Amino acid sequence: MGMSPPTNADLREIARRYHLRLDESDLDSFRGLVTAALISFDVVEALYRAARPVPPARQHRRPDAHENPLGAWYVRTDLSHSVDGPLAGRTVAVKDNIEVAGVPMANGSQAVEGFVPALDATVVSRVLDAGATITGKAVCEDLCFSAGSHTSACGPVRNPWDRDRMSGGSSSGCAALVAAGEVDLAIGGDQGGSIRIPAAFCGVVGHKPTHGLVPYTGAFPIEATLDHLGPITATTRDAALLLTVLAGPDGQDPRQDPDPRPRDYLDGLDADVAGLRVGVLDEGFGLPGLSDPDVDRAVLAATRVLAEIGASVRRVSVPWHRHGQHLWSVIATEGATAQMIDGNAYGMNWVGRYDPELIAHYGQGRLDHADALSEVVKFVVLGGRYSIERYHGRYYAMARNLAPTLADAYDRALAEVDVLVMPTVPCLPQRFPCGAGGREEQVARALELIPNTAPFDVTGHPAISVPAGLVDGLPVGLMIVAPRHADHLCLRLAHAYETAVGGFPAPALGQPAMATD
Repeated sequence: MGMSPPTNADLREIARRYHLRLDESDLDSFRGLVTAALISFDVVEALYRAARPVPPARQHRRPDAHENPLGAWYVRTDLSHSVDGPLAGRTVAVKDNIEVAGVPMANGSQAVEGFVPALDATVVSRVLDAGATITGKAVCEDLCFSAGSHTSACGPVRNPWDRDRMSGGSSSGCAALVAAGEVDLAIGGDQGGSIRIPAAFCGVVGHKPTHGLVPYTGAFPIEATLDHLGPITATTRDAALLLTVLAGPDGQDPRQDPDPRPRDYLDGLDADVAGLRVGVLDEGFGLPGLSDPDVDRAVLAATRVLAEIGASVRRVSVPWHRHGQHLWSVIATEGATAQMIDGNAYGMNWVGRYDPELIAHYGQGRLDHADALSEVVKFVVLGGRYSIERYHGRYYAMARNLAPTLADAYDRALAEVDVLVMPTVPCLPQRFPCGAGGREEQVARALELIPNTAPFDVTGHPAISVPAGLVDGLPVGLMIVAPRHADHLCLRLAHAYETAVGGFPAPALGQPAMATD
């Protein structure tokens, strides 16, 4: 195809943007220099096209409303290529920000709708190699930037416990499908709580691994320092099994540590927790204007169960926890603007596997469908670009420099106890925003749920949400946080709790969908 050479008008506009004062003779000169340099771009394109993968022919279909009552499926598939392995006979839903080759992808957004990837994400290859059957892509929120389930271009995802309430986001479809029993396992993504929040709202298990433990290769990024993929399952044993399949380096993701220390997370899962030191994090409770006292009480009741099975439970304080969401807000707002928006998801300046076709498709799509982006994404674009242009990224730099201080604060507490516990979300599953609430309510419902979850995306600590019980017939999540690379501790204590309470309840299905406006 080749690159079109610039005109003087093109260069004049670029010069204006960079405050360069160039006259017409300058523009003529630079146009000749730039045009001559484009030969390298043409050679690279020709070389890439010669080796570019072609999407495989894989069957898929869009479900109708009758078979998709929760609005949780984006497309249905029946993909498998092995009958053996640890996931043989198990069905998996894949969050629709993760590439499944030959299957359409939208990432919850009209800006991505219509894209068909040519390669499987690493996590997709791993579950297929492990014998699983991928039965579809699960709906996620618009560009995954919402903790509510009301922003997807596909429509709202309803909570199987009460279809008039949100399932949580952004892995909204994954948690709803697991809770409803429509799929055995799901792979979600988490940048501010997007695995753990829907798990809490839907009454299932959601584990955000240590940052970099699970390769992000082939998933649509938001911000590389916050990006995580991980399991959403009905039981902690299934979470440990799926994490074992997903974890480990692939050599293509710069988020991964040189030694991410994968292991068999089923090994030791049933070990006694007698003497395990559990710290109940004071700052995770009683959040002003957010915490529901009944939710706090339900989580504290769960900690008493942990004490009854032999854990040593005591209160701990990490004052910096209340600062964590502020660090996240700066990193997520400026970082997502620079990478997810201006960098067309992938950005630049890192070594690993890019997707040029997705970059080009989305880059044009976000311009063509800018007005269709969710109010939350528009809010991020405006706030992030304002901050970057006015202050040149210094606030992002400050927040990232403060992130080790936040991590150290948790690590000091985790030197005194083995794990920290708190409510995953400070409130019950919320009703969908009504039409009268306007933009402010849309944004509030998307971002107010994350004060306990988002800090651990900043620090990279592993964190799991498990059902702590029901309040007014709705699920409440207990979050367990461990030192980095101690994912097994999260799973071990979660499994002990699940065993002690006799398993987790499931929703009664079949209630009719309710109007949300």
